[in-house]
Amino acid sequence: MTAPADTARSGALARLLDRGGLALSALCLVHCLALPVLLAALPALAAVLPDRPWVHPAILAAAAPVAAVALGSGWRRHHDLRPPLLGLGGVVLLAGGVLAGETAGGTALTVGGGLALAAAHVANWRGLHRHA
Repeated sequence: MTAPADTARSGALARLLDRGGLALSALCLVHCLALPVLLAALPALAAVLPDRPWVHPAILAAAAPVAAVALGSGWRRHHDLRPPLLGLGGVVLLAGGVLAGETAGGTALTVGGGLALAAAHVANWRGLHRHA
């Protein structure tokens, strides 16, 4: 049986990781949606900002372990499979976006993955608050 202090610590860690996951999802969405609009609106920046092919893999490398820990620990508390399954789908979409590269399809996969991950973290957070 888990001690109440251990349960409280794991719940606090899960909430912190969900917040981090939401922040990473928001960064991903800002990168995918706002940056192209900004670059289209300000063509002078396109010549100044170098192409950074490492951005999407770096976001995926940060988002996947945060999602795994946050959603996994949340599942252990609330036993609802929907958040981890939605999060897994989001990570798969993000990985597809990385593989597709800087194409319209890659952007769609990345945005879809970011939205799915954000929704998974929100659902996980709600589940943790219901079972706190």
